[in-house]
Amino acid sequence: MISPEPAPSSYPSSTLVAGTLLQQRAAPLDTVLYIESGRVRLGVVGADGAMEHQLGVVEGPGWLDATAAVLNLPGAVDALAETTVVVRRMPAKDFRSALCICSTAEHSVLSDIARAHRQQTELAVSRLAKDAEARCAEWLLRHAESSEKGICSVHLLQRKRMIAAQLGIAPETFSRVLRHLRERSLISGSGRIVNLVDPGGLRTLAGM
Repeated sequence: MISPEPAPSSYPSSTLVAGTLLQQRAAPLDTVLYIESGRVRLGVVGADGAMEHQLGVVEGPGWLDATAAVLNLPGAVDALAETTVVVRRMPAKDFRSALCICSTAEHSVLSDIARAHRQQTELAVSRLAKDAEARCAEWLLRHAESSEKGICSVHLLQRKRMIAAQLGIAPETFSRVLRHLRERSLISGSGRIVNLVDPGGLRTLAGM
C-alpha cells in the first residue's frame, strides 16, 4: 500500500485570478502548488501570454505538477489559470521530505512512474514548441553517451523511421535534419554512430 501523499492543508492559501501564470517551463520549482479549487490549463504559453498549445487541464483539488517535485526537476509545462483558483504553496523540500516516509519499494515505484510521465510530457512539449531541428538536437543530447576519450556520441539502436516517429516528423525530415547538422559541423559520422562535435551548439539549437 502506497503511503499517504504530503498534506498541503497546513500551508496558507491564496486566491489567483484567471490568466495568472502559475508555472513557467524550465523554471526551478521552489514550491509545489496544490490546486484547492479552480481549473488550470497546462501546455505552452506564447509570447502574448495566452495558451498557444494546450496539453491538459488540472482541476482542483489536486497537485499541479507533482512529477517535477518528485524528480526534483524544473516544471516541464507552462500552467495558466483558466478560472479563479485557490492554491496552497508547499516548499519543494518539505514535499520531498514528506515522501521519505515511503518504503524503498514504494519510492522506487513512485519515481519510475514520475520518470515515465515526465518523458511523455517533455516529448509532447518538444513536438509542440520546437521545430524539427530543435527536436532532433534535443533528442541527440538526451541520448548521448561519453566515451573514455571524452567523445560524445549517440548509437542509433532503432531504425530512423522509429526515431522519427518519436519526434513526430517524417523519416525523410529526420535524415535531412541530420544532414543539415553535419553541414553546420554540429555532428559528424554516418551510419549507426553520430558524434556530437558541438554539444553547446546543439543545446542552443534545442533551447536547453
